[in-house]
Amino acid sequence: MQNFVQMPGQVAMIRPSPEILAVSRRWYETIRTRNTGALREFLSTAEELRFIGTGEGEFWNGRAVRDGVGDFFNEMPASEVWEELEGEAFENGETGWSSFVHKVQFIGFANAFVSRTVLIFVLEGAAWKIVNRHASVPFPNIDLVGNEQLAIQQLVEAAREEGPELTQTEGLASVLFTDLEGSTALAEALGDRRWLVLVDNHFQIVSDIVQEHHGQFVKSLGDGTLSIFPSANEALMAALEMQEAVASASEEPRLGLRIGIHTGDVVQSSGDFFGTVVNKAARITTAAAAGEILVSDVTRAMVGGTTEFRFTDTDPKQFKGLEGQHVLHRLEWQKYVRDQPEA
Repeated sequence: MQNFVQMPGQVAMIRPSPEILAVSRRWYETIRTRNTGALREFLSTAEELRFIGTGEGEFWNGRAVRDGVGDFFNEMPASEVWEELEGEAFENGETGWSSFVHKVQFIGFANAFVSRTVLIFVLEGAAWKIVNRHASVPFPNIDLVGNEQLAIQQLVEAAREEGPELTQTEGLASVLFTDLEGSTALAEALGDRRWLVLVDNHFQIVSDIVQEHHGQFVKSLGDGTLSIFPSANEALMAALEMQEAVASASEEPRLGLRIGIHTGDVVQSSGDFFGTVVNKAARITTAAAAGEILVSDVTRAMVGGTTEFRFTDTDPKQFKGLEGQHVLHRLEWQKYVRDQPEA
Protein backbone atom coordinates (compact mmCIF):
# COMPACT_ATOMS: atom_id res chain seq x y z
CA MET A 1 0.00 0.00 0.00
CA GLN A 2 1.26 3.48 -0.85
CA ASN A 3 1.15 6.22 1.77
CA PHE A 4 0.84 9.82 0.71
CA VAL A 5 2.30 12.21 3.27
CA GLN A 6 1.58 15.91 2.94
CA MET A 7 4.74 17.96 3.43
CA PRO A 8 5.10 21.76 3.32
CA GLY A 9 4.89 22.75 -0.33
CA GLN A 10 4.91 19.18 -1.70
CA VAL A 11 3.32 15.76 -1.65
CA ALA A 12 5.70 12.92 -0.76
CA MET A 13 4.99 9.36 -1.85
CA ILE A 14 6.30 6.68 0.47
CA ARG A 15 6.12 3.15 -0.90
CA PRO A 16 7.57 -0.27 -0.10
CA SER A 17 10.94 -0.85 -1.78
CA PRO A 18 11.77 -4.44 -2.81
CA GLU A 19 15.07 -3.13 -4.25
CA ILE A 20 16.26 -1.57 -0.97
CA LEU A 21 15.05 -4.68 0.88
CA ALA A 22 17.23 -6.85 -1.39
CA VAL A 23 20.26 -4.56 -1.05
CA SER A 24 19.85 -4.55 2.73
CA ARG A 25 19.70 -8.34 2.86
CA ARG A 26 22.88 -8.55 0.78
CA TRP A 27 24.55 -6.17 3.27
CA TYR A 28 23.66 -8.46 6.17
CA GLU A 29 24.61 -11.59 4.21
CA THR A 30 27.99 -10.04 3.45
CA ILE A 31 28.49 -9.45 7.19
CA ARG A 32 27.30 -12.96 8.08
CA THR A 33 29.60 -14.66 5.55
CA ARG A 34 32.48 -12.40 6.61
CA ASN A 35 33.10 -11.09 3.10
CA THR A 36 33.88 -7.84 4.84
CA GLY A 37 36.12 -6.42 2.13
CA ALA A 38 33.00 -5.81 0.03
CA LEU A 39 31.14 -3.82 2.69
CA ARG A 40 32.61 -0.42 1.78
CA GLU A 41 30.97 -0.67 -1.66
CA PHE A 42 27.53 -0.57 -0.01
CA LEU A 43 28.32 2.81 1.58
CA SER A 44 27.83 6.32 0.26
CA THR A 45 30.92 8.33 -0.65
CA ALA A 46 29.37 11.45 0.89
CA GLU A 47 31.01 13.13 3.87
CA GLU A 48 27.56 13.01 5.48
CA LEU A 49 27.92 9.23 5.93
CA ARG A 50 27.23 8.24 9.54
CA PHE A 51 27.85 4.92 11.36
CA ILE A 52 26.23 4.64 14.80
CA GLY A 53 26.44 1.80 17.33
CA THR A 54 25.29 1.03 20.84
CA GLY A 55 28.34 1.89 22.90
CA GLU A 56 29.43 5.27 24.17
CA GLY A 57 31.39 7.10 21.50
CA GLU A 58 30.22 4.85 18.65
CA PHE A 59 29.30 7.72 16.36
CA TRP A 60 31.54 7.95 13.30
CA ASN A 61 31.34 9.79 10.02
CA GLY A 62 32.92 10.35 6.61
CA ARG A 63 35.71 8.51 4.81
CA ALA A 64 36.91 6.72 7.95
CA VAL A 65 33.68 4.71 7.99
CA ARG A 66 34.20 3.41 4.44
CA ASP A 67 37.85 2.62 5.09
CA GLY A 68 37.26 0.93 8.44
CA VAL A 69 33.92 -0.85 8.10
CA GLY A 70 35.49 -4.13 7.01
CA ASP A 71 37.88 -4.28 9.96
CA PHE A 72 35.05 -3.23 12.30
CA PHE A 73 33.00 -6.31 11.44
CA ASN A 74 36.08 -8.53 11.25
CA GLU A 75 36.53 -7.87 14.95
CA MET A 76 33.23 -9.66 15.59
CA PRO A 77 33.33 -13.45 16.18
CA ALA A 78 31.83 -15.69 13.51
CA SER A 79 28.15 -16.49 14.04
CA GLU A 80 26.47 -19.90 14.35
CA VAL A 81 22.97 -18.39 14.47
CA TRP A 82 21.89 -15.53 12.20
CA GLU A 83 18.14 -15.37 11.81
CA GLU A 84 16.08 -12.56 10.32
CA LEU A 85 13.09 -11.95 12.59
CA GLU A 86 11.73 -8.85 10.86
CA GLY A 87 12.67 -6.88 7.76
CA GLU A 88 11.05 -4.04 5.82
CA ALA A 89 12.13 -1.27 3.44
CA PHE A 90 10.61 1.88 1.95
CA GLU A 91 11.59 4.60 -0.49
CA ASN A 92 10.53 8.17 -1.22
CA GLY A 93 12.10 9.67 -4.32
CA GLU A 94 15.89 9.44 -4.06
CA THR A 95 15.93 8.44 -0.38
CA GLY A 96 14.94 5.25 1.38
CA TRP A 97 15.38 3.21 4.52
CA SER A 98 15.15 -0.30 5.92
CA SER A 99 14.56 -1.70 9.40
CA PHE A 100 15.69 -5.19 10.46
CA VAL A 101 15.64 -7.33 13.57
CA HIS A 102 18.02 -10.30 13.74
CA LYS A 103 18.63 -13.06 16.24
CA VAL A 104 22.39 -13.65 16.46
CA GLN A 105 24.58 -16.04 18.39
CA PHE A 106 28.37 -16.05 18.07
CA ILE A 107 30.39 -19.26 18.01
CA GLY A 108 31.62 -20.01 21.52
CA PHE A 109 29.01 -17.80 23.20
CA ALA A 110 26.31 -19.34 25.39
CA ASN A 111 23.40 -17.07 24.52
CA ALA A 112 21.87 -15.48 21.46
CA PHE A 113 20.92 -11.80 21.39
CA VAL A 114 18.65 -9.56 19.34
CA SER A 115 20.10 -6.87 17.08
CA ARG A 116 18.01 -4.01 15.67
CA THR A 117 19.35 -2.00 12.73
CA VAL A 118 18.12 0.89 10.61
CA LEU A 119 19.82 1.66 7.28
CA ILE A 120 19.13 4.94 5.48
CA PHE A 121 19.82 5.03 1.75
CA VAL A 122 20.35 7.67 -0.91
CA LEU A 123 20.32 7.10 -4.67
CA GLU A 124 23.81 7.75 -6.05
CA GLY A 125 23.84 7.39 -9.80
CA ALA A 126 22.01 4.15 -10.49
CA ALA A 127 22.54 2.49 -7.09
CA TRP A 128 21.14 2.74 -3.57
CA LYS A 129 23.93 3.51 -1.10
CA ILE A 130 23.85 3.50 2.71
CA VAL A 131 24.33 7.00 4.15
CA ASN A 132 23.40 6.20 7.75
CA ARG A 133 23.64 2.94 9.70
CA HIS A 134 22.28 2.78 13.25
CA ALA A 135 22.42 -0.53 15.15
CA SER A 136 21.33 -1.39 18.66
CA VAL A 137 22.22 -4.46 20.73
CA PRO A 138 21.45 -5.14 24.42
CA PHE A 139 25.06 -4.74 25.63
CA PRO A 140 28.12 -2.62 24.89
CA ASN A 141 30.47 -4.22 22.35
CA ILE A 142 33.14 -4.96 24.95
CA ASP A 143 30.61 -7.11 26.86
CA LEU A 144 29.09 -8.58 23.70
CA VAL A 145 32.15 -9.56 21.65
CA GLY A 146 35.00 -9.15 24.14
CA ASN A 147 36.57 -6.01 22.64
CA GLU A 148 35.72 -2.40 21.90
CA GLN A 149 35.82 -2.67 18.05
CA LEU A 150 38.19 0.25 17.57
CA ALA A 151 38.90 -0.09 13.82
CA ILE A 152 36.87 2.92 12.72
CA GLN A 153 37.81 5.04 15.73
CA GLN A 154 41.51 4.49 15.04
CA LEU A 155 41.07 5.67 11.45
CA VAL A 156 39.17 8.74 12.66
CA GLU A 157 41.98 9.63 15.05
CA ALA A 158 44.60 9.06 12.34
CA ALA A 159 42.71 11.32 9.96
CA ARG A 160 42.59 14.06 12.58
CA GLU A 161 46.35 13.82 13.08
CA GLU A 162 47.03 13.94 9.33
CA GLY A 163 44.59 16.78 8.68
CA PRO A 164 42.06 17.02 5.85
CA GLU A 165 42.73 15.09 2.66
CA LEU A 166 43.54 17.52 -0.16
CA THR A 167 44.85 15.15 -2.80
CA GLN A 168 42.73 15.42 -5.94
CA THR A 169 43.54 14.92 -9.59
CA GLU A 170 41.59 15.91 -12.67
CA GLY A 171 41.71 14.65 -16.22
CA LEU A 172 39.86 13.51 -19.32
CA ALA A 173 38.38 10.02 -19.08
CA SER A 174 35.56 7.86 -20.38
CA VAL A 175 33.26 6.73 -17.59
CA LEU A 176 31.47 3.39 -18.00
CA PHE A 177 28.65 2.20 -15.76
CA THR A 178 26.99 -1.21 -15.90
CA ASP A 179 23.74 -2.27 -14.28
CA LEU A 180 21.79 -5.54 -14.15
CA GLU A 181 18.14 -5.07 -15.09
CA GLY A 182 15.56 -6.97 -13.08
CA SER A 183 18.07 -7.79 -10.36
CA THR A 184 15.56 -7.42 -7.52
CA ALA A 185 13.19 -10.03 -8.93
CA LEU A 186 16.07 -12.41 -9.68
CA ALA A 187 17.52 -11.99 -6.19
CA GLU A 188 14.16 -12.80 -4.64
CA ALA A 189 13.70 -15.85 -6.91
CA LEU A 190 17.20 -17.27 -6.39
CA GLY A 191 17.73 -16.33 -2.78
CA ASP A 192 20.44 -14.01 -1.51
CA ARG A 193 23.25 -16.59 -1.37
CA ARG A 194 22.88 -17.85 -4.95
CA TRP A 195 22.39 -14.33 -6.21
CA LEU A 196 25.54 -13.08 -4.47
CA VAL A 197 27.60 -15.85 -6.11
CA LEU A 198 26.12 -15.02 -9.52
CA VAL A 199 26.78 -11.30 -9.13
CA ASP A 200 30.34 -11.85 -7.85
CA ASN A 201 31.12 -14.00 -10.91
CA HIS A 202 29.64 -11.34 -13.18
CA PHE A 203 31.73 -8.62 -11.53
CA GLN A 204 34.87 -10.69 -12.06
CA ILE A 205 34.11 -10.99 -15.78
CA VAL A 206 33.52 -7.24 -16.02
CA SER A 207 36.72 -6.48 -14.10
CA ASP A 208 38.79 -8.77 -16.34
CA ILE A 209 37.44 -7.11 -19.48
CA VAL A 210 38.12 -3.64 -18.08
CA GLN A 211 41.74 -4.53 -17.35
CA GLU A 212 42.20 -6.06 -20.81
CA HIS A 213 41.24 -2.69 -22.29
CA HIS A 214 43.56 -0.66 -20.05
CA GLY A 215 40.78 0.62 -17.83
CA GLN A 216 40.36 0.83 -14.07
CA PHE A 217 37.60 -1.12 -12.34
CA VAL A 218 36.75 1.45 -9.68
CA LYS A 219 34.01 -0.24 -7.67
CA SER A 220 30.82 -2.25 -7.65
CA LEU A 221 27.57 -0.45 -6.91
CA GLY A 222 24.94 -2.88 -5.66
CA ASP A 223 24.35 -4.85 -8.86
CA GLY A 224 26.29 -2.45 -11.08
CA THR A 225 29.86 -1.29 -11.61
CA LEU A 226 31.85 1.88 -12.30
CA SER A 227 34.97 1.80 -14.48
CA ILE A 228 37.22 4.49 -15.94
CA PHE A 229 39.12 4.42 -19.24
CA PRO A 230 41.76 6.83 -20.58
CA SER A 231 40.45 6.15 -24.11
CA ALA A 232 36.89 6.31 -25.44
CA ASN A 233 37.81 3.66 -28.01
CA GLU A 234 38.88 1.22 -25.27
CA ALA A 235 35.71 1.94 -23.26
CA LEU A 236 33.53 1.11 -26.28
CA MET A 237 35.48 -2.06 -27.03
CA ALA A 238 35.12 -3.14 -23.40
CA ALA A 239 31.37 -2.49 -23.50
CA LEU A 240 31.02 -4.68 -26.59
CA GLU A 241 32.86 -7.55 -24.93
CA MET A 242 30.79 -7.24 -21.76
CA GLN A 243 27.52 -7.58 -23.66
CA GLU A 244 28.85 -10.46 -25.73
CA ALA A 245 30.08 -12.23 -22.57
CA VAL A 246 26.64 -11.95 -20.95
CA ALA A 247 24.87 -13.05 -24.14
CA SER A 248 27.10 -16.10 -24.55
CA ALA A 249 26.43 -17.45 -21.05
CA SER A 250 24.87 -20.90 -21.31
CA GLU A 251 23.37 -21.19 -17.83
CA GLU A 252 20.22 -19.63 -16.46
CA PRO A 253 19.27 -17.15 -15.24
CA ARG A 254 20.20 -15.05 -18.27
CA LEU A 255 21.27 -11.60 -17.11
CA GLY A 256 20.12 -8.37 -18.74
CA LEU A 257 23.05 -5.94 -18.80
CA ARG A 258 22.71 -2.25 -19.57
CA ILE A 259 25.71 0.00 -20.10
CA GLY A 260 26.15 3.79 -20.23
CA ILE A 261 29.28 5.71 -21.25
CA HIS A 262 30.16 9.41 -21.13
CA THR A 263 33.47 11.22 -21.66
CA GLY A 264 34.80 14.37 -20.03
CA ASP A 265 36.83 15.79 -17.16
CA VAL A 266 36.59 13.80 -13.94
CA VAL A 267 37.94 14.40 -10.44
CA GLN A 268 39.75 11.59 -8.64
CA SER A 269 40.13 11.56 -4.87
CA SER A 270 40.85 8.71 -2.43
CA GLY A 271 40.61 6.16 -5.22
CA ASP A 272 37.12 7.23 -6.30
CA PHE A 273 35.86 9.45 -9.13
CA PHE A 274 33.44 12.35 -8.97
CA GLY A 275 31.94 15.12 -11.05
CA THR A 276 29.16 15.89 -13.49
CA VAL A 277 30.64 13.51 -16.07
CA VAL A 278 30.29 10.60 -13.64
CA ASN A 279 26.73 11.61 -12.75
CA LYS A 280 25.73 11.88 -16.40
CA ALA A 281 27.22 8.48 -17.23
CA ALA A 282 25.11 6.98 -14.43
CA ARG A 283 21.98 8.69 -15.80
CA ILE A 284 22.73 7.40 -19.29
CA THR A 285 22.88 3.88 -17.89
CA THR A 286 19.41 4.19 -16.36
CA ALA A 287 18.06 5.20 -19.78
CA ALA A 288 19.35 2.00 -21.39
CA ALA A 289 17.34 -1.19 -21.67
CA ALA A 290 18.66 -4.68 -21.00
CA GLY A 291 21.15 -5.58 -23.73
CA GLU A 292 21.77 -1.94 -24.70
CA ILE A 293 24.90 0.21 -24.75
CA LEU A 294 24.11 3.93 -24.76
CA VAL A 295 26.85 6.54 -25.20
CA SER A 296 26.84 10.32 -25.07
CA ASP A 297 27.39 12.53 -28.11
CA VAL A 298 30.80 13.45 -26.67
CA THR A 299 31.91 9.82 -26.50
CA ARG A 300 30.56 9.23 -30.01
CA ALA A 301 32.54 12.22 -31.30
CA MET A 302 35.74 11.01 -29.61
CA VAL A 303 35.94 7.96 -31.90
CA GLY A 304 35.22 10.04 -35.02
CA GLY A 305 34.18 8.35 -38.24
CA THR A 306 35.74 4.96 -37.57
CA THR A 307 33.97 1.99 -39.13
CA GLU A 308 34.92 -0.17 -36.14
CA PHE A 309 31.69 0.74 -34.39
CA ARG A 310 28.08 0.92 -35.52
CA PHE A 311 25.83 3.53 -33.92
CA THR A 312 22.12 4.26 -34.21
CA ASP A 313 20.46 7.44 -32.99
CA THR A 314 17.96 7.58 -30.14
CA ASP A 315 15.49 10.21 -29.02
CA PRO A 316 17.05 13.00 -26.90
CA LYS A 317 16.65 12.45 -23.16
CA GLN A 318 16.16 14.69 -20.14
CA PHE A 319 18.00 13.72 -16.97
CA LYS A 320 17.10 14.76 -13.45
CA GLY A 321 19.61 17.25 -12.10
CA LEU A 322 21.14 17.93 -15.52
CA GLU A 323 19.91 20.76 -17.71
CA GLY A 324 18.73 20.51 -21.30
CA GLN A 325 18.21 17.70 -23.79
CA HIS A 326 20.92 15.03 -24.02
CA VAL A 327 21.73 13.35 -27.33
CA LEU A 328 22.52 9.66 -26.97
CA HIS A 329 23.65 7.00 -29.44
CA ARG A 330 23.09 3.27 -29.26
CA LEU A 331 26.23 1.23 -29.85
CA GLU A 332 25.22 -1.91 -31.75
CA TRP A 333 27.06 -4.92 -30.40
CA GLN A 334 25.61 -8.14 -31.81
CA LYS A 335 28.26 -9.90 -33.88
CA TYR A 336 26.06 -10.29 -36.88
CA VAL A 337 25.61 -6.51 -36.96
CA ARG A 338 29.25 -5.59 -36.34
CA ASP A 339 30.70 -8.15 -38.72
CA GLN A 340 28.45 -7.68 -41.73
CA PRO A 341 30.14 -5.91 -44.68
CA GLU A 342 29.41 -2.34 -45.60
CA ALA A 343 26.56 -1.96 -48.11
